Amino acid sequence: MPFSASADAALTQSIGSPWLWAASVAVLIALLVVDFIVTRKPHEVSMREATGWSIFYLTLPLLFGLALWPAFSGGVSMEFLTGFVVEKSLSVDNLFVFMLIMGAFAVPAKLQQRVLLFGIVGALALRAVFIALGAAMLEAGTWAFLVFGGILLVTAVKILRDAVGGSERERDMSDMRSVRLLRRVLPVTDDYRGTRMFARENGRRALTPLAVVVFAVFATDIVFAVDSVPAVYGITADPYLVFMTNAFALLGLRALYFLLDSALTKLRHLNHGLAIILAFIGVKLVLHWAHTVWPAVPDIPTPISLGVIVLVLATVTVTSLRSNSREEKREQERERVAGGSPP
Repeated sequence: MPFSASADAALTQSIGSPWLWAASVAVLIALLVVDFIVTRKPHEVSMREATGWSIFYLTLPLLFGLALWPAFSGGVSMEFLTGFVVEKSLSVDNLFVFMLIMGAFAVPAKLQQRVLLFGIVGALALRAVFIALGAAMLEAGTWAFLVFGGILLVTAVKILRDAVGGSERERDMSDMRSVRLLRRVLPVTDDYRGTRMFARENGRRALTPLAVVVFAVFATDIVFAVDSVPAVYGITADPYLVFMTNAFALLGLRALYFLLDSALTKLRHLNHGLAIILAFIGVKLVLHWAHTVWPAVPDIPTPISLGVIVLVLATVTVTSLRSNSREEKREQERERVAGGSPP
């Protein structure tokens, strides 16, 4: 197992015991059931409601991470919290894509939280599959770290290129190839029918636009899982910790979406930061693979990883706010000149 000696490897294996898995999955299912009850009656989410749920879903992983410390070790707790920070930062970028999907399909405000909830359930299922595949690869040999590192480095280059080009978030998500294929196979109603996925249209069973939106979210979830799972495996090789970091990050997405709906557009340098983080973790994985082959090659400790990730996120937040401030001043100056106002 990565980033630790053989004694820690045995400890890592003890974390994901069947009882702990069963208890954790039961709690996650209970939280999802509560979310479905909350969204059973479509309504527009208020800022107060979004803030309350966001605080709740940020407190849960912090308490979980603190509980890991006395139950297992400080190293395990640090790995979980670092992995959670990575996943949360990646999930914030996912919200941009969710916003594009909502806008492209003109999803009514009162139905948006139901779409997000279905997306979260689909993402959890996909992450579980990818995490299991990743664990199988790690069992097969340390070459898996090299594969994961390569995936993250390629992804980092793509994200940075899109961020510099500035065109990634202008795509029409309703024109996705998978969505076009779905519309060819099944008829789609012209309007939303509340939370219903299917309806009778001209005597035929048809999809509602809500079903198409959910399908689009599922399709993007696959892409997110390809990036996300290797990133957390760059922090810890314990499948249980990897799954829990993904689960806690995803559960809070619905509330975070409404809380940051307007603020997200101001983080113009977020993708630059995510590209740096993914590249850093990619290098970390490659170094760890090299360390297993040539012990003289250094490993990057988890505390250093956490420090780098937090520093990058803080930096891009500050640079984004400063860039927005300069842009606002330039816009005010252009308006002043256009209006003929004296300086």
